[in-house]
Amino acid sequence: MFYVYLLISIADQSQRYVGFTTDLKRRFKSHNEGASVHTRKYKPWTLVSYLAFDHERRAREFEHYLKSGSGRAFANKRLWEGPAKRAGGCPP
Repeated sequence: MFYVYLLISIADQSQRYVGFTTDLKRRFKSHNEGASVHTRKYKPWTLVSYLAFDHERRAREFEHYLKSGSGRAFANKRLWEGPAKRAGGCPP
């Protein structure tokens, strides 16, 4: 399986991260251990949402979409708002 995942920083809830991996548990752990240059200064992170894909190309395309303008708007409305608010991870 191929995963696209969304993280939010517990230390600074304005910091969000969208990523791609084939091993979600390992990758999430590496973010919280500071192994990623892009996320280490905002650790710890919490997992807000993830989507699983059968095909790598579709997962990578969806990750790319979520990082685009219209994809960010979609994620803000459908992926960040509901799950993050329920988890207490996103400011109003």
